[in-house]
Amino acid sequence: MRSLKWILACACLVVLGATAALAQSESFTSADVEYTLELPTQTWKATSRPDNVHQHMEFVNGDRASGYLRVRKELVDAGTSAADLANRDLDAKLNFLPGFVRGKQERFTGRLSGVTASYEYTSAGKPMLGLVYYLQSDNRTVYTLHFTGRRDKLQLIRNQTDIIARSFHLK
Repeated sequence: MRSLKWILACACLVVLGATAALAQSESFTSADVEYTLELPTQTWKATSRPDNVHQHMEFVNGDRASGYLRVRKELVDAGTSAADLANRDLDAKLNFLPGFVRGKQERFTGRLSGVTASYEYTSAGKPMLGLVYYLQSDNRTVYTLHFTGRRDKLQLIRNQTDIIARSFHLK
């Protein structure tokens, strides 16, 4: 009987914690972008980084070492899958990072489906992790949600990166 009470108490705490986590999430949208996503905690902050052509939104989880997200729209040839783009990026762009080690590629399902690709690298002698969600919106468009941060810190918030990617959708 005592162990049953203990199990019920733990289950209640888990439910309350999940409810509190959901209550802290914040929807992000802007007139400058064509998507909406959920930021799971208040430590995630949106910043704008304009370049000569586009207005890019970036998101920081407190500081860049704890989690940094870049969202980009990629136009691809018709019939190019999210997995094809992931392989191309890993081989042609990310492969040249210092200490690059290719990780797993997995299917991903959210409001938009695609694949995730992970990799490790070093920056200033620190072990870093990259996690990219390739989300296909149509046969010519793939959105990339590219998370980077210190390996130990980004691994701890993998559930948050999944929440953000699952909530990502077009307006």
